[in-house]
Amino acid sequence: MPKPVILAVDDDAAVLGAIERDLRQRYRADYRVMKADSPAAGLQTAKELAARNAQVALFLVDQRMPEMTGLELLAQVTSLHPESRRVLLTAYADTDVAIAGINQIGLDHYLMKPWDPPEQRLYPVLDDLLGEWRARVQPSFDGIRVMGSEWSAASFEAKEFLSHNRVPYQWVDLDRDEQARALAEQLTGDLTHLPIIVFPDGTHLVAPTHTALAAKSGLQTQATRPFYDVIVVGGGPAGLANAVYGASEGLRMVIVESHATGGQAGTSSLIENYLGFPSGVTGADLASRATAQARRFGAEVLAGQAVTSIRREDPYRVVTLADGTELNAYCVLITTGMAARTLNVPGLEVLQGQGVYYGAAMSEAARYRAKDICIVGGANSAGQGALFFSRYARKVTMLVRAGDLLPMMSQYLVDRIRAAPNIEVVTGVEVSAVAGERALELVTAKEVKTGETRAIPSAAMFIFIGVRPHTEEFASVLELDSAGFLVTGSDLSLEHGRPRGWGLAREPYAFETNIPGVFAAGDVRSGANRRVAAAVGEGSAAIYSVHRYLRTV
Repeated sequence: MPKPVILAVDDDAAVLGAIERDLRQRYRADYRVMKADSPAAGLQTAKELAARNAQVALFLVDQRMPEMTGLELLAQVTSLHPESRRVLLTAYADTDVAIAGINQIGLDHYLMKPWDPPEQRLYPVLDDLLGEWRARVQPSFDGIRVMGSEWSAASFEAKEFLSHNRVPYQWVDLDRDEQARALAEQLTGDLTHLPIIVFPDGTHLVAPTHTALAAKSGLQTQATRPFYDVIVVGGGPAGLANAVYGASEGLRMVIVESHATGGQAGTSSLIENYLGFPSGVTGADLASRATAQARRFGAEVLAGQAVTSIRREDPYRVVTLADGTELNAYCVLITTGMAARTLNVPGLEVLQGQGVYYGAAMSEAARYRAKDICIVGGANSAGQGALFFSRYARKVTMLVRAGDLLPMMSQYLVDRIRAAPNIEVVTGVEVSAVAGERALELVTAKEVKTGETRAIPSAAMFIFIGVRPHTEEFASVLELDSAGFLVTGSDLSLEHGRPRGWGLAREPYAFETNIPGVFAAGDVRSGANRRVAAAVGEGSAAIYSVHRYLRTV
Protein backbone atom coordinates (compact mmCIF):
# COMPACT_ATOMS: atom_id res chain seq x y z
CA MET A 1 0.00 0.00 0.00
CA PRO A 2 1.41 3.48 -0.87
CA LYS A 3 2.70 5.58 1.98
CA PRO A 4 0.57 8.56 3.06
CA VAL A 5 1.95 11.95 2.01
CA ILE A 6 3.34 14.92 3.93
CA LEU A 7 3.23 17.94 1.62
CA ALA A 8 5.30 21.06 2.35
CA VAL A 9 4.59 24.30 0.44
CA ASP A 10 6.84 27.40 0.55
CA ASP A 11 7.98 29.85 -2.15
CA ASP A 12 11.35 30.42 -0.43
CA ALA A 13 13.70 27.79 -1.89
CA ALA A 14 16.05 27.81 1.12
CA VAL A 15 13.23 27.40 3.63
CA LEU A 16 11.54 24.72 1.51
CA GLY A 17 14.80 22.78 1.28
CA ALA A 18 15.25 22.92 5.04
CA ILE A 19 11.66 21.76 5.63
CA GLU A 20 12.09 18.86 3.24
CA ARG A 21 15.41 17.86 4.86
CA ASP A 22 13.98 17.81 8.38
CA LEU A 23 10.80 16.01 7.36
CA ARG A 24 12.66 13.29 5.48
CA GLN A 25 15.08 12.76 8.34
CA ARG A 26 12.23 11.97 10.73
CA TYR A 27 9.36 10.58 8.64
CA ARG A 28 10.63 9.04 5.40
CA ALA A 29 10.24 5.47 6.71
CA ASP A 30 6.47 5.85 7.11
CA TYR A 31 5.51 8.77 4.87
CA ARG A 32 6.20 10.07 1.41
CA VAL A 33 7.56 13.61 1.80
CA MET A 34 6.68 15.93 -1.09
CA LYS A 35 7.23 19.64 -1.69
CA ALA A 36 5.82 22.46 -3.83
CA ASP A 37 7.47 25.82 -4.43
CA SER A 38 4.28 27.86 -4.92
CA PRO A 39 0.63 27.86 -3.84
CA ALA A 40 -0.45 26.97 -7.40
CA ALA A 41 1.94 24.01 -7.48
CA GLY A 42 0.76 22.93 -4.05
CA LEU A 43 -2.90 23.07 -5.07
CA GLN A 44 -2.20 21.13 -8.27
CA THR A 45 -0.31 18.47 -6.32
CA ALA A 46 -3.20 18.17 -3.87
CA LYS A 47 -5.62 17.69 -6.77
CA GLU A 48 -3.45 15.03 -8.38
CA LEU A 49 -3.08 13.15 -5.09
CA ALA A 50 -6.87 13.25 -4.58
CA ALA A 51 -7.42 11.89 -8.09
CA ARG A 52 -5.09 8.97 -7.29
CA ASN A 53 -6.90 8.46 -3.98
CA ALA A 54 -3.56 9.03 -2.25
CA GLN A 55 -3.88 10.05 1.39
CA VAL A 56 -2.31 13.31 2.54
CA ALA A 57 -1.62 13.01 6.24
CA LEU A 58 -0.35 16.55 6.76
CA PHE A 59 0.01 19.88 4.96
CA LEU A 60 2.84 22.13 6.19
CA VAL A 61 2.31 25.49 4.47
CA ASP A 62 3.97 28.91 4.72
CA GLN A 63 1.60 31.81 5.35
CA ARG A 64 3.35 34.57 3.41
CA MET A 65 3.37 33.61 -0.28
CA PRO A 66 2.52 35.71 -3.35
CA GLU A 67 -0.77 35.16 -5.19
CA MET A 68 -2.26 33.12 -2.32
CA THR A 69 -1.68 33.01 1.43
CA GLY A 70 -1.11 29.81 3.29
CA LEU A 71 -4.56 29.98 4.90
CA GLU A 72 -6.19 30.49 1.51
CA LEU A 73 -4.38 27.46 0.14
CA LEU A 74 -5.34 25.31 3.13
CA ALA A 75 -8.96 26.38 2.73
CA GLN A 76 -8.96 25.09 -0.86
CA VAL A 77 -7.24 21.75 -0.19
CA THR A 78 -9.55 20.97 2.73
CA SER A 79 -12.40 19.90 0.42
CA LEU A 80 -10.04 17.47 -1.35
CA HIS A 81 -8.39 16.09 1.79
CA PRO A 82 -10.73 16.82 4.71
CA GLU A 83 -9.03 14.36 7.09
CA SER A 84 -5.54 15.81 6.65
CA ARG A 85 -3.82 17.72 9.44
CA ARG A 86 -3.08 21.37 8.58
CA VAL A 87 -0.09 23.25 9.96
CA LEU A 88 0.87 26.86 9.15
CA LEU A 89 4.44 28.17 9.16
CA THR A 90 4.40 31.76 10.41
CA ALA A 91 6.56 34.67 11.40
CA TYR A 92 6.04 36.35 14.76
CA ALA A 93 3.91 39.04 13.15
CA ASP A 94 1.46 36.44 11.73
CA THR A 95 0.36 34.89 15.00
CA ASP A 96 -2.98 36.73 15.03
CA VAL A 97 -3.68 35.48 11.50
CA ALA A 98 -2.83 31.92 12.53
CA ILE A 99 -5.12 32.07 15.54
CA ALA A 100 -7.94 33.32 13.31
CA GLY A 101 -7.24 30.39 10.98
CA ILE A 102 -7.98 27.94 13.78
CA ASN A 103 -11.53 29.24 13.86
CA GLN A 104 -11.95 29.80 10.13
CA ILE A 105 -10.59 26.61 8.55
CA GLY A 106 -9.90 24.32 11.51
CA LEU A 107 -6.14 24.92 11.44
CA ASP A 108 -4.55 22.23 13.62
CA HIS A 109 -1.38 24.10 14.60
CA TYR A 110 0.96 26.91 13.67
CA LEU A 111 4.75 26.91 13.97
CA MET A 112 7.08 29.87 14.24
CA LYS A 113 10.07 30.17 11.95
CA PRO A 114 12.82 29.23 12.54
CA TRP A 115 12.00 25.86 14.13
CA ASP A 116 15.53 24.91 15.18
CA PRO A 117 16.22 22.58 16.80
CA PRO A 118 13.55 20.37 15.12
CA GLU A 119 13.81 17.75 17.88
CA GLN A 120 12.30 20.29 20.26
CA ARG A 121 10.25 22.69 18.14
CA LEU A 122 9.05 20.64 15.13
CA TYR A 123 8.95 16.89 15.65
CA PRO A 124 6.94 16.77 18.91
CA VAL A 125 4.10 18.78 17.34
CA LEU A 126 4.06 16.77 14.10
CA ASP A 127 4.38 13.44 15.93
CA ASP A 128 1.21 14.20 17.88
CA LEU A 129 -0.72 15.34 14.80
CA LEU A 130 0.37 12.36 12.68
CA GLY A 131 -0.38 9.92 15.46
CA GLU A 132 -3.87 11.38 15.80
CA TRP A 133 -4.34 11.16 12.01
CA ARG A 134 -3.30 7.50 11.88
CA ALA A 135 -5.65 6.61 14.73
CA ARG A 136 -8.67 8.11 12.97
CA VAL A 137 -8.16 7.51 9.25
CA GLN A 138 -8.73 4.20 7.49
CA PRO A 139 -6.34 3.14 4.71
CA SER A 140 -7.50 4.35 1.29
CA PHE A 141 -8.68 2.06 -1.51
CA ASP A 142 -5.89 1.61 -4.03
CA GLY A 143 -7.78 0.76 -7.21
CA ILE A 144 -10.43 1.85 -9.72
CA ARG A 145 -13.19 4.08 -8.37
CA VAL A 146 -16.57 4.42 -10.07
CA MET A 147 -17.95 7.82 -9.11
CA GLY A 148 -21.59 8.23 -9.98
CA SER A 149 -25.14 8.37 -8.73
CA GLU A 150 -27.46 5.57 -7.75
CA TRP A 151 -30.01 7.33 -9.99
CA SER A 152 -27.73 7.04 -13.04
CA ALA A 153 -28.36 4.10 -15.37
CA ALA A 154 -24.94 4.63 -16.99
CA SER A 155 -23.28 4.34 -13.57
CA PHE A 156 -25.00 1.00 -13.05
CA GLU A 157 -23.87 -0.23 -16.48
CA ALA A 158 -20.24 0.65 -15.71
CA LYS A 159 -20.40 -1.20 -12.39
CA GLU A 160 -21.94 -4.24 -14.06
CA PHE A 161 -19.30 -4.26 -16.80
CA LEU A 162 -16.42 -4.16 -14.31
CA SER A 163 -18.07 -6.67 -12.00
CA HIS A 164 -18.79 -9.20 -14.76
CA ASN A 165 -15.20 -8.86 -16.01
CA ARG A 166 -13.89 -9.51 -12.48
CA VAL A 167 -12.22 -6.09 -12.27
CA PRO A 168 -12.15 -4.86 -8.62
CA TYR A 169 -13.54 -1.37 -8.10
CA GLN A 170 -14.89 0.92 -5.39
CA TRP A 171 -18.32 2.46 -5.80
CA VAL A 172 -18.49 6.13 -4.76
CA ASP A 173 -21.95 7.71 -4.50
CA LEU A 174 -21.56 11.40 -5.38
CA ASP A 175 -24.92 12.17 -3.79
CA ARG A 176 -23.60 11.08 -0.40
CA ASP A 177 -19.85 11.71 -0.46
CA GLU A 178 -19.06 15.44 -0.38
CA GLN A 179 -15.30 14.91 -0.67
CA ALA A 180 -15.73 12.75 -3.77
CA ARG A 181 -18.17 15.26 -5.23
CA ALA A 182 -15.61 18.05 -4.78
CA LEU A 183 -12.98 15.91 -6.51
CA ALA A 184 -15.36 15.05 -9.37
CA GLU A 185 -16.13 18.72 -9.94
CA GLN A 186 -12.41 19.52 -9.88
CA LEU A 187 -11.79 16.83 -12.50
CA THR A 188 -14.65 17.52 -14.89
CA GLY A 189 -16.04 20.96 -14.11
CA ASP A 190 -19.60 19.66 -13.80
CA LEU A 191 -21.49 16.45 -13.07
CA THR A 192 -23.79 16.36 -16.11
CA HIS A 193 -22.16 13.21 -17.48
CA LEU A 194 -21.76 10.18 -15.23
CA PRO A 195 -20.06 8.01 -14.23
CA ILE A 196 -16.55 9.35 -13.74
CA ILE A 197 -14.11 6.43 -13.59
CA VAL A 198 -10.94 7.36 -11.69
CA PHE A 199 -7.89 5.12 -12.03
CA PRO A 200 -5.00 4.55 -9.60
CA ASP A 201 -2.65 6.69 -11.71
CA GLY A 202 -4.94 9.71 -11.28
CA THR A 203 -6.36 9.70 -14.80
CA HIS A 204 -10.10 9.46 -15.40
CA LEU A 205 -12.76 8.69 -18.00
CA VAL A 206 -16.19 10.30 -18.21
CA ALA A 207 -19.13 8.11 -19.25
CA PRO A 208 -16.80 5.77 -21.19
CA THR A 209 -17.80 3.15 -23.75
CA HIS A 210 -17.28 -0.49 -22.84
CA THR A 211 -14.28 -0.65 -25.16
CA ALA A 212 -12.61 2.40 -23.60
CA LEU A 213 -13.33 1.20 -20.07
CA ALA A 214 -12.00 -2.27 -20.84
CA ALA A 215 -8.79 -0.94 -22.36
CA LYS A 216 -8.09 1.45 -19.48
CA SER A 217 -8.89 -1.25 -16.92
CA GLY A 218 -6.18 -3.52 -18.30
CA LEU A 219 -8.42 -5.89 -20.29
CA GLN A 220 -7.34 -6.91 -23.78
CA THR A 221 -9.33 -5.10 -26.47
CA GLN A 222 -7.08 -5.44 -29.55
CA ALA A 223 -5.91 -8.58 -31.34
CA THR A 224 -2.18 -9.34 -31.31
CA ARG A 225 -2.09 -11.48 -34.48
CA PRO A 226 -2.77 -10.50 -38.07
CA PHE A 227 -4.52 -13.81 -38.72
CA TYR A 228 -6.28 -16.60 -36.77
CA ASP A 229 -7.51 -20.08 -37.48
CA VAL A 230 -10.79 -19.42 -35.65
CA ILE A 231 -12.56 -16.28 -34.48
CA VAL A 232 -15.13 -17.03 -31.80
CA VAL A 233 -17.84 -14.36 -31.63
CA GLY A 234 -19.23 -14.44 -28.11
CA GLY A 235 -17.62 -15.55 -24.86
CA GLY A 236 -20.41 -17.59 -23.27
CA PRO A 237 -20.06 -21.27 -22.27
CA ALA A 238 -20.12 -22.50 -25.90
CA GLY A 239 -17.50 -20.00 -27.06
CA LEU A 240 -15.22 -20.62 -24.09
CA ALA A 241 -15.44 -24.39 -24.52
CA ASN A 242 -14.60 -24.10 -28.21
CA ALA A 243 -11.62 -21.85 -27.46
CA VAL A 244 -10.31 -24.25 -24.80
CA TYR A 245 -10.46 -27.28 -27.09
CA GLY A 246 -9.23 -25.43 -30.17
CA ALA A 247 -6.31 -23.70 -28.45
CA SER A 248 -5.31 -26.87 -26.62
CA GLU A 249 -5.06 -28.57 -30.02
CA GLY A 250 -2.79 -25.88 -31.44
CA LEU A 251 -5.28 -23.65 -33.25
CA ARG A 252 -4.84 -19.89 -33.20
CA MET A 253 -8.00 -18.78 -31.41
CA VAL A 254 -9.47 -15.40 -30.45
CA ILE A 255 -12.73 -14.72 -28.60
CA VAL A 256 -14.52 -11.43 -29.26
CA GLU A 257 -16.90 -10.53 -26.42
CA SER A 258 -18.96 -7.33 -26.28
CA HIS A 259 -19.58 -7.43 -22.52
CA ALA A 260 -17.95 -10.11 -20.37
CA THR A 261 -17.12 -13.77 -20.75
CA GLY A 262 -19.73 -16.12 -19.34
CA GLY A 263 -22.66 -14.53 -21.14
CA GLN A 264 -26.08 -15.05 -19.55
CA ALA A 265 -24.73 -18.02 -17.61
CA GLY A 266 -22.04 -15.80 -16.12
CA THR A 267 -24.69 -13.73 -14.33
CA SER A 268 -26.30 -16.76 -12.65
CA SER A 269 -26.09 -16.58 -8.86
CA LEU A 270 -25.77 -20.38 -8.57
CA ILE A 271 -25.79 -23.27 -11.06
CA GLU A 272 -26.62 -26.34 -8.98
CA ASN A 273 -27.05 -29.00 -11.66
CA TYR A 274 -23.74 -28.60 -13.51
CA LEU A 275 -21.80 -31.86 -13.67
CA GLY A 276 -18.91 -32.10 -11.25
CA PHE A 277 -20.02 -29.37 -8.83
CA PRO A 278 -22.18 -31.11 -6.18
CA SER A 279 -22.47 -27.90 -4.13
CA GLY A 280 -23.18 -25.78 -7.19
CA VAL A 281 -21.03 -23.14 -8.86
CA THR A 282 -21.73 -19.48 -9.50
CA GLY A 283 -21.89 -18.40 -13.13
CA ALA A 284 -19.12 -15.89 -12.48
CA ASP A 285 -16.81 -18.55 -11.05
CA LEU A 286 -17.48 -20.95 -13.92
CA ALA A 287 -16.80 -18.18 -16.45
CA SER A 288 -13.64 -17.09 -14.66
CA ARG A 289 -12.24 -20.62 -14.57
CA ALA A 290 -13.06 -21.26 -18.24
CA THR A 291 -11.58 -17.93 -19.33
CA ALA A 292 -8.36 -18.63 -17.45
CA GLN A 293 -8.23 -22.10 -18.99
CA ALA A 294 -8.66 -20.75 -22.54
CA ARG A 295 -5.94 -18.16 -21.98
CA ARG A 296 -3.64 -20.75 -20.51
CA PHE A 297 -3.77 -22.69 -23.79
CA GLY A 298 -3.02 -19.51 -25.76
CA ALA A 299 -6.44 -18.22 -26.79
CA GLU A 300 -6.88 -14.45 -26.81
CA VAL A 301 -9.96 -12.83 -25.26
CA LEU A 302 -11.00 -9.36 -26.45
CA ALA A 303 -13.34 -7.66 -23.96
CA GLY A 304 -15.81 -4.85 -24.64
CA GLN A 305 -15.67 -5.37 -28.41
CA ALA A 306 -18.85 -5.74 -30.44
CA VAL A 307 -18.97 -7.45 -33.84
CA THR A 308 -20.91 -5.55 -36.48
CA SER A 309 -20.58 -7.81 -39.53
CA ILE A 310 -19.08 -10.93 -41.09
CA ARG A 311 -18.13 -11.29 -44.74
CA ARG A 312 -16.72 -14.00 -46.97
CA GLU A 313 -13.48 -13.44 -48.88
CA ASP A 314 -12.49 -17.01 -49.83
CA PRO A 315 -10.59 -18.69 -48.39
CA TYR A 316 -10.87 -16.22 -45.52
CA ARG A 317 -13.64 -14.97 -43.27
CA VAL A 318 -13.49 -11.34 -42.12
CA VAL A 319 -15.07 -10.06 -38.91
CA THR A 320 -15.56 -6.30 -38.46
CA LEU A 321 -15.64 -4.80 -34.96
CA ALA A 322 -17.55 -1.72 -33.84
CA ASP A 323 -14.35 0.35 -33.74
CA GLY A 324 -13.68 -0.46 -37.41
CA THR A 325 -10.99 -3.06 -36.73
CA GLU A 326 -11.10 -6.14 -38.97
CA LEU A 327 -10.03 -9.63 -37.89
CA ASN A 328 -9.16 -12.31 -40.45
CA ALA A 329 -9.40 -16.08 -40.07
CA TYR A 330 -10.21 -19.30 -41.87
CA CYS A 331 -13.23 -20.00 -39.62
CA VAL A 332 -15.75 -18.12 -37.53
CA LEU A 333 -17.82 -19.66 -34.74
CA ILE A 334 -20.83 -17.64 -33.60
CA THR A 335 -21.77 -18.22 -29.97
CA THR A 336 -23.46 -14.91 -29.17
CA GLY A 337 -26.18 -16.59 -27.12
CA MET A 338 -29.27 -14.64 -26.26
CA ALA A 339 -30.20 -11.25 -24.87
CA ALA A 340 -32.91 -10.60 -22.31
CA ARG A 341 -36.39 -9.91 -23.60
CA THR A 342 -37.60 -6.48 -22.56
CA LEU A 343 -40.76 -5.85 -20.61
CA ASN A 344 -42.99 -3.27 -22.30
CA VAL A 345 -45.00 -1.60 -19.55
CA PRO A 346 -45.64 2.07 -18.71
CA GLY A 347 -42.94 3.77 -16.64
CA LEU A 348 -40.35 1.02 -16.95
CA GLU A 349 -37.84 2.45 -19.42
CA VAL A 350 -36.98 5.55 -17.38
CA LEU A 351 -36.38 3.42 -14.26
CA GLN A 352 -34.04 0.90 -15.90
CA GLY A 353 -30.86 0.79 -13.84
CA GLN A 354 -32.62 2.72 -11.08
CA GLY A 355 -34.48 -0.12 -9.46
CA VAL A 356 -35.42 -2.01 -12.63
CA TYR A 357 -32.92 -4.60 -13.89
CA TYR A 358 -32.81 -7.38 -16.45
CA GLY A 359 -31.28 -10.52 -14.98
CA ALA A 360 -29.53 -10.97 -11.66
CA ALA A 361 -27.69 -7.67 -11.14
CA MET A 362 -25.65 -9.16 -8.32
CA SER A 363 -23.54 -6.04 -7.81
CA GLU A 364 -26.71 -4.32 -6.56
CA ALA A 365 -27.67 -6.95 -3.98
CA ALA A 366 -26.28 -5.12 -0.94
CA ARG A 367 -28.14 -1.97 -1.98
CA TYR A 368 -31.45 -3.70 -1.35
CA ARG A 369 -30.59 -5.26 2.00
CA ALA A 370 -33.65 -5.40 4.27
CA LYS A 371 -35.91 -4.01 1.51
CA ASP A 372 -38.78 -5.53 -0.45
CA ILE A 373 -38.10 -6.55 -4.06
CA CYS A 374 -39.86 -8.33 -6.94
CA ILE A 375 -38.68 -11.08 -9.28
CA VAL A 376 -40.55 -11.30 -12.60
CA GLY A 377 -40.50 -14.72 -14.28
CA GLY A 378 -40.95 -18.38 -13.49
CA ALA A 379 -38.10 -20.33 -15.11
CA ASN A 380 -34.83 -21.52 -13.57
CA SER A 381 -33.02 -18.19 -13.89
CA ALA A 382 -35.83 -16.44 -12.02
CA GLY A 383 -35.75 -19.11 -9.31
CA GLN A 384 -32.00 -18.79 -8.88
CA GLY A 385 -32.35 -15.02 -8.73
CA ALA A 386 -35.09 -15.20 -6.09
CA LEU A 387 -33.01 -17.48 -3.87
CA PHE A 388 -29.94 -15.28 -4.24
CA PHE A 389 -31.71 -12.03 -3.38
CA SER A 390 -33.61 -13.65 -0.51
CA ARG A 391 -30.30 -13.63 1.36
CA TYR A 392 -30.34 -9.82 1.32
CA ALA A 393 -33.91 -8.58 0.88
CA ARG A 394 -36.52 -8.50 3.61
CA LYS A 395 -39.07 -10.01 1.24
CA VAL A 396 -38.93 -11.35 -2.32
CA THR A 397 -42.18 -11.47 -4.32
CA MET A 398 -42.07 -13.66 -7.43
CA LEU A 399 -44.53 -12.59 -10.13
CA VAL A 400 -45.21 -15.55 -12.44
CA ARG A 401 -47.52 -15.45 -15.45
CA ALA A 402 -48.11 -19.21 -15.48
CA GLY A 403 -50.39 -20.95 -13.02
CA ASP A 404 -47.52 -22.75 -11.28
CA LEU A 405 -43.73 -22.84 -11.12
CA LEU A 406 -43.74 -26.36 -12.53
CA PRO A 407 -42.90 -27.55 -15.15
CA MET A 408 -40.94 -24.46 -16.27
CA MET A 409 -38.70 -24.58 -13.20
CA SER A 410 -36.59 -27.49 -11.99
CA GLN A 411 -38.03 -29.37 -9.02
CA TYR A 412 -35.01 -28.74 -6.78
CA LEU A 413 -35.46 -24.98 -7.19
CA VAL A 414 -39.21 -25.17 -6.60
CA ASP A 415 -38.63 -27.06 -3.35
CA ARG A 416 -36.11 -24.52 -2.09
CA ILE A 417 -38.31 -21.55 -3.00
CA ARG A 418 -41.31 -23.04 -1.22
CA ALA A 419 -39.15 -23.60 1.86
CA ALA A 420 -37.76 -20.04 1.91
CA PRO A 421 -39.63 -18.01 4.58
CA ASN A 422 -39.20 -14.62 2.85
CA ILE A 423 -40.17 -15.62 -0.72
CA GLU A 424 -43.81 -15.24 -1.82
CA VAL A 425 -44.86 -16.71 -5.16
CA VAL A 426 -47.76 -14.99 -6.93
CA THR A 427 -48.91 -16.96 -9.98
CA GLY A 428 -51.24 -16.05 -12.83
CA VAL A 429 -50.15 -12.40 -12.94
CA GLU A 430 -48.19 -10.05 -15.17
CA VAL A 431 -46.64 -6.67 -14.55
CA SER A 432 -48.88 -3.91 -15.93
CA ALA A 433 -47.08 -0.79 -14.66
CA VAL A 434 -44.23 0.49 -12.50
CA ALA A 435 -43.83 3.83 -10.77
CA GLY A 436 -41.35 5.88 -8.77
CA GLU A 437 -39.99 9.40 -8.49
CA ARG A 438 -36.22 8.89 -8.94
CA ALA A 439 -36.16 5.11 -8.45
CA LEU A 440 -38.63 2.24 -8.42
CA GLU A 441 -41.20 2.44 -5.64
CA LEU A 442 -44.27 0.53 -6.81
CA VAL A 443 -45.01 -2.44 -9.07
CA THR A 444 -48.55 -3.06 -10.33
CA ALA A 445 -49.42 -6.71 -11.04
CA LYS A 446 -52.53 -7.67 -13.02
CA GLU A 447 -54.40 -10.99 -12.81
CA VAL A 448 -54.20 -12.62 -16.24
CA LYS A 449 -57.71 -14.11 -16.03
CA THR A 450 -59.69 -11.39 -14.25
CA GLY A 451 -57.74 -8.22 -14.99
CA GLU A 452 -57.78 -7.35 -11.30
CA THR A 453 -54.70 -5.38 -10.20
CA ARG A 454 -52.71 -5.18 -7.01
CA ALA A 455 -50.04 -2.67 -6.00
CA ILE A 456 -46.80 -4.09 -4.57
CA PRO A 457 -44.39 -1.67 -2.87
CA SER A 458 -40.94 -2.63 -4.15
CA ALA A 459 -37.49 -1.03 -4.10
CA ALA A 460 -36.27 -3.16 -7.02
CA MET A 461 -37.56 -5.44 -9.77
CA PHE A 462 -35.37 -8.05 -11.46
CA ILE A 463 -36.79 -9.32 -14.75
CA PHE A 464 -36.33 -12.87 -16.05
CA ILE A 465 -39.03 -13.18 -18.74
CA GLY A 466 -37.02 -15.03 -21.33
CA VAL A 467 -34.47 -14.22 -23.95
CA ARG A 468 -34.16 -13.64 -27.68
CA PRO A 469 -31.30 -14.71 -29.95
CA HIS A 470 -28.51 -12.20 -30.41
CA THR A 471 -28.28 -12.41 -34.20
CA GLU A 472 -29.14 -8.93 -35.51
CA GLU A 473 -25.65 -8.39 -36.96
CA PHE A 474 -25.81 -11.58 -39.04
CA ALA A 475 -29.39 -11.48 -40.35
CA SER A 476 -28.40 -10.21 -43.80
CA VAL A 477 -25.86 -12.97 -44.52
CA LEU A 478 -26.81 -16.01 -42.43
CA GLU A 479 -30.02 -18.04 -42.49
CA LEU A 480 -32.27 -17.58 -39.46
CA ASP A 481 -35.34 -19.51 -38.43
CA SER A 482 -38.69 -17.82 -37.75
CA ALA A 483 -37.62 -17.00 -34.18
CA GLY A 484 -34.31 -15.46 -35.25
CA PHE A 485 -31.98 -18.35 -34.34
CA LEU A 486 -29.13 -19.40 -36.65
CA VAL A 487 -29.90 -22.44 -38.80
CA THR A 488 -27.10 -24.98 -39.19
CA GLY A 489 -26.21 -28.33 -40.72
CA SER A 490 -29.00 -30.53 -42.03
CA ASP A 491 -31.66 -27.98 -40.99
CA LEU A 492 -30.58 -25.47 -43.64
CA SER A 493 -33.10 -24.70 -46.37
CA LEU A 494 -32.26 -26.57 -49.57
CA GLU A 495 -32.24 -25.52 -53.18
CA HIS A 496 -31.52 -28.29 -55.73
CA GLY A 497 -30.38 -30.53 -52.89
CA ARG A 498 -27.91 -28.01 -51.43
CA PRO A 499 -28.27 -24.97 -49.16
CA ARG A 500 -29.06 -21.81 -51.11
CA GLY A 501 -25.88 -20.17 -52.35
CA TRP A 502 -23.74 -22.97 -50.94
CA GLY A 503 -21.56 -23.58 -54.01
CA LEU A 504 -19.74 -26.66 -52.68
CA ALA A 505 -20.14 -30.32 -53.62
CA ARG A 506 -20.12 -31.47 -50.00
CA GLU A 507 -22.96 -31.10 -47.52
CA PRO A 508 -22.62 -28.71 -44.56
CA TYR A 509 -20.81 -30.09 -41.52
CA ALA A 510 -22.50 -30.23 -38.13
CA PHE A 511 -22.92 -26.70 -36.69
CA GLU A 512 -22.04 -25.10 -40.06
CA THR A 513 -24.23 -22.25 -41.31
CA ASN A 514 -25.13 -21.45 -44.92
CA ILE A 515 -21.68 -19.85 -45.35
CA PRO A 516 -18.94 -22.53 -45.42
CA GLY A 517 -16.49 -22.03 -42.59
CA VAL A 518 -18.95 -20.06 -40.45
CA PHE A 519 -20.34 -22.16 -37.59
CA ALA A 520 -22.80 -21.60 -34.76
CA ALA A 521 -23.10 -23.30 -31.37
CA GLY A 522 -24.92 -22.89 -28.08
CA ASP A 523 -28.12 -20.99 -27.38
CA VAL A 524 -27.93 -18.91 -30.58
CA ARG A 525 -28.30 -22.02 -32.75
CA SER A 526 -31.72 -23.14 -33.91
CA GLY A 527 -32.77 -26.37 -32.20
CA ALA A 528 -30.21 -26.13 -29.38
CA ASN A 529 -30.96 -27.51 -25.93
CA ARG A 530 -30.63 -24.31 -23.92
CA ARG A 531 -28.72 -25.45 -20.85
CA VAL A 532 -25.23 -24.45 -19.72
CA ALA A 533 -23.92 -28.01 -20.04
CA ALA A 534 -25.46 -28.35 -23.51
CA ALA A 535 -23.79 -25.12 -24.64
CA VAL A 536 -20.43 -26.37 -23.36
CA GLY A 537 -21.02 -29.64 -25.20
CA GLU A 538 -21.89 -27.91 -28.49
CA GLY A 539 -18.87 -25.61 -28.28
CA SER A 540 -16.63 -28.60 -27.64
CA ALA A 541 -18.20 -30.71 -30.40
CA ALA A 542 -18.04 -27.91 -32.96
CA ILE A 543 -14.24 -27.99 -32.91
CA TYR A 544 -14.41 -31.35 -34.71
CA SER A 545 -16.28 -29.71 -37.61
CA VAL A 546 -13.80 -26.84 -37.56
CA HIS A 547 -10.91 -29.28 -37.99
CA ARG A 548 -12.71 -30.95 -40.89
CA TYR A 549 -13.21 -27.60 -42.56
CA LEU A 550 -9.60 -26.49 -42.02
CA ARG A 551 -8.40 -29.55 -43.90
CA THR A 552 -10.22 -28.25 -47.00
CA VAL A 553 -8.65 -24.76 -47.14
